[in-house]
Amino acid sequence: MNTSRRRFGLLLGALPLLAGLSACGFQLRSAGDYPFKTLYANFSTTSPLGVELRRNLLGTGRISLLIEPAQLATADAILDILSENREQVVVGVNASGQVRELQLRLRVKFRLRTPQGLNLIEPVELSQQRDLSFTETAALSKEIEQATMYRDMQTDIVQQIMRRLSAVKPRAAATAKP
Repeated sequence: MNTSRRRFGLLLGALPLLAGLSACGFQLRSAGDYPFKTLYANFSTTSPLGVELRRNLLGTGRISLLIEPAQLATADAILDILSENREQVVVGVNASGQVRELQLRLRVKFRLRTPQGLNLIEPVELSQQRDLSFTETAALSKEIEQATMYRDMQTDIVQQIMRRLSAVKPRAAATAKP
């Protein structure tokens, strides 16, 4: 009986918090509303970026992803990944010339178009960069850290692409220029 009173008290105490969150417009992030039902994937579905992008597109449950070239004409839109570049730049060395700091960069250029050639999203380049300290004594752990940083940058870029895809308006297709 005592535990049920505690639960009731906690619930009663949480009500003002829940009411406050609903009053401020708080809303959980949901899958975007896309103006197209079928999307042709004109990108490598075997690259790490392609795998994650494909998983996110299929995970919406609202888009049918087409990957066969014969299906190109039946797609509502075509997503082209024009380039994907991973760079590693030395930004710091010590007095003896040994690398002490690296900058990791990931650049992805993409566009969204109709099968007729109208651009729904003009070619745009998204980029992410991270700094990584480096020591020769911990080379293996730094390699693992580097892979993790690239994966995080890739996830950020995929989320940006998904948000841009959901921001496309159907009327934009009528006014877009090839």
